[in-house]
Amino acid sequence: MTQVLAVAAGGALGSVLRYGIASGLQALPGRAFPLGTFAVNVIGSLAIGFLSVWLLERADHGSALTAGLLVGLLGGFTTFSAFSLETFALLEAGAWLRAACYAALSVVLCVGAAWLGVIAARQL
Repeated sequence: MTQVLAVAAGGALGSVLRYGIASGLQALPGRAFPLGTFAVNVIGSLAIGFLSVWLLERADHGSALTAGLLVGLLGGFTTFSAFSLETFALLEAGAWLRAACYAALSVVLCVGAAWLGVIAARQL
């Protein structure tokens, strides 16, 4: 139960942080690039890389803290961080082709799925 509460609290905080950063950067004048989302994804990827080593490999920080930060906070902040860590894990394991396929398919299929979702919603 403690882990579930940690994930919920972390998720709420991560979502609020994402909203604040992304909306603040999106409001900049002359924006022709999704800078807010891009910044959140880069920050989240850096954070999950650092925290996964610090929490899982370097010290025993407890499962509630680990779940609250990695799953909750960063999951609410950006799911791209999980994708980045999973891709890196495949690369680190020497599974270069699997990592390339995972990355390429994830980007192509997820962007394609978003496109189909937009088309479907616009047809209603």
